Amino acid sequence: MNLAEKGFLGTLMKAEYLLKDTVIQPDQLESTRHKELMHRMVKLNREGKSTDLVSLTTLQDLESFGGMTYLRELESYADVEKFEVLEKLILELWKEREKRNILNIAAVNDWEIAKVIAELDKINQTKMDDHTSLEQALLNIFEAPWQDQLFSKGVPTGIKKLDEMTGGFQRGEVTIIAARPSMGKTDVMLHFAKWAGWAGYLPLIFSLEMPETLITKRLIASTGNINRSKLREPKRMLSENQKKKWVDVIGELNETSMQIFDGAGQTIAEMRAKTRKIINQFPTKKPILLIDYLTLIQSSETYGGNAHLQVTEISKSLKTMAKDFGCAVICLAQLNRSVESRANKRPMMSDIRESGSVEQDADVIMFLYREAYYDKETEDRSLELILSKNRNGPVGSVNVNYNEYTGMIEE
Repeated sequence: MNLAEKGFLGTLMKAEYLLKDTVIQPDQLESTRHKELMHRMVKLNREGKSTDLVSLTTLQDLESFGGMTYLRELESYADVEKFEVLEKLILELWKEREKRNILNIAAVNDWEIAKVIAELDKINQTKMDDHTSLEQALLNIFEAPWQDQLFSKGVPTGIKKLDEMTGGFQRGEVTIIAARPSMGKTDVMLHFAKWAGWAGYLPLIFSLEMPETLITKRLIASTGNINRSKLREPKRMLSENQKKKWVDVIGELNETSMQIFDGAGQTIAEMRAKTRKIINQFPTKKPILLIDYLTLIQSSETYGGNAHLQVTEISKSLKTMAKDFGCAVICLAQLNRSVESRANKRPMMSDIRESGSVEQDADVIMFLYREAYYDKETEDRSLELILSKNRNGPVGSVNVNYNEYTGMIEE
C-alpha cells in the first residue's frame, strides 16, 4: 500500500488546515480507498465539519475504509514537517501514471504526435516549483548591461493621496484593480509591490500571464526610469549614465524581498500552498499577495463552462485567502469591451467581466483610466486611479504621472 499516501492522509487528519491548502486533488491518489476517503474529507471540510480521527469514525460506511484500525494506522504515519515532500511525491507518481495512461490511449486511438505532446504538457503544468525569488531573478540579470545577450496602518501604496483615502492596503482585504488591456495594470501592480517591499512587507507576485524575466525587466525599467525597449539589449542600448545607475537600481529592488511565481493556470489552492511555504521562510514579514490576473486563475471545478460561477468561486476564495493569511490581496482584472462603445470611456462596475460577485466580495475596487490611451493628440500624460468602491473610506479619483515607456509612476 502506498506509504506516501498514508502519510499524506494521516497528516490531513492531524493538521486539518492543510486540507484547504493542499494542491493534491483526491483523484490524484492511486488507491481507490484513499481517493474515496479524501473526497469525504473535502466534503466535510466544505460543510465546516472537522476531519480529525474522531469525526471520521462517525462515517456510516467506516468499514469500507478499513474501519477504525486503518484510520489509526493512517494517523500514525502523519508528519506535518514532511507534508510538502509527500505532496511532491504524490504529484510525481500521479504524473507518471497519467503519462502511461495517455500513451496507452494514444496508441489504441492512433493519436497524432502533436495531440500526444499537448496532453503530456497539460500534466507537466501541474507544478509547485515555478518560484523565483526576485533576489535570484536580479542576480540572473545583474550582468546584463555588460554582457552580450544570449502596519493597523495598511501597506503603503507609494501614492500619498491614495494612502489618505484608503489608509493603505488593509490586511484581510481584497483590492481589485481593473482596466482595459495596455492601460497600465501590471505597472501599477508592480509599483504597489515595490513600495510594500520597501516598507518591510513580503510581496508575493502570482503572474499567470507574464514570465518572471519580463516582470524583472519591468521592475528595473520603472525603478531606474529606463525605457523598457532598451532592456532587450542592455549592453548596446543603455547609456553610460544608465549603466552607472544600474547597480543602485538592482540594490534598491533587492531590498523588496519580492517573490515571483509565474506558472500559468494556477489554482487558489496552489497559491495558498506556495504562500504558506514562503511565510515559513520569512517568519518576521507580513505577506501581501498580488495576482495578475483574475480570470486566468484556474477554478477547482469547470461548472459546465459557466464563467460566472467560476469567477464567483475565485472571488470568494480570494477573500477567504486574505482573511486566512491576515494579509492584503490585490488582484488585477480585465474589463469588457463595452467601455469602448461609450462616449465617456471612464470604466464602471458593470464593465468588470462577470462583475456581480467581484463587486460584492472586493473591499476596494480601483479602475485605471488614461486620456492618452484614447486621444493620441492629448498632452495629458496622467493616469487616473478611480476608487469606485472603498469599504472603509471615501471614493474618488487620484491622478499620478505615468510614463508608459518606462512604467514609472509618481505623485
